[in-house]
Amino acid sequence: MRLVAILLCLLTVAPMARAVEFDGAFTQGGLVRGKASPGARVTLDGQTLKVSADGDFVFGFGRDETGPVTLTVTRPDGTDLAYRFAVAPRDYNIQRIDGLDEDKVTPPPEYYARRKRETGRVAAARGYRTDALDWTGGFDWPAAGRISGVYGSQRILNGKPRWPHYGVDVAAPAGTPVAAPAAGVVRLADSDFLLEGGIVIIDHGFGVTSTLFHLQRVDVAEGERVARGQTIGAMGATGRATGAHVDWRINWGRVRLDPQLIAGPLPDQPTTPHQQAAE
Repeated sequence: MRLVAILLCLLTVAPMARAVEFDGAFTQGGLVRGKASPGARVTLDGQTLKVSADGDFVFGFGRDETGPVTLTVTRPDGTDLAYRFAVAPRDYNIQRIDGLDEDKVTPPPEYYARRKRETGRVAAARGYRTDALDWTGGFDWPAAGRISGVYGSQRILNGKPRWPHYGVDVAAPAGTPVAAPAAGVVRLADSDFLLEGGIVIIDHGFGVTSTLFHLQRVDVAEGERVARGQTIGAMGATGRATGAHVDWRINWGRVRLDPQLIAGPLPDQPTTPHQQAAE
């Protein structure tokens, strides 16, 4: 699952300069891992990226990123390397539904006060920028099952666009164990969010987080460190859900990414067109 980016080196590079390494999907929803010289400074379109002592860094592209973007690496000797990336576009499933009762489209006023509190907690949980490198080891699927919803899809109800779906849904019987896709620290754990139901957010370091919700049981606590593959709860239909499934989301800070591009195909599932394009 890799998309080769067309890189244009904009500045002269010394013959012995260490090349910058990139690994990931240069497409909407993609996550890219980078490796520069130790001590380098990295910016993406002017935004300073966090860099480890060994030169590791990470960035991603949102659902509607159009690109191109420019990444600049300043080496310890002051030499700048600049790379210009094209961001491959994707097609998303848009569903239009008309004739619905208005109360099913516009939520009641009391909804907003509760959602403001809940979304504030989510934003805080995703706001950490620790030095942890748990994101460097890759991601596993949190559960086995059937993919019932994909990243980027959107509904338009009575002409009013709803928020796009920013995760991937895996459906299986209620009670199916849900595991941590990668190691990290639990930043949010709650059994009763209005839309998400049971929700867990895991911080993998450098602003990369996994969010898992619709859990019927939450088995971890905030502040707890979890291992990759450790059970963190059980699949359910809590919150706004019509059947048992887990909705898995990956963020780089506020940028919402596609878990399917990052984890690769779910075992025993057909490869989707955008995964084929990324390989």
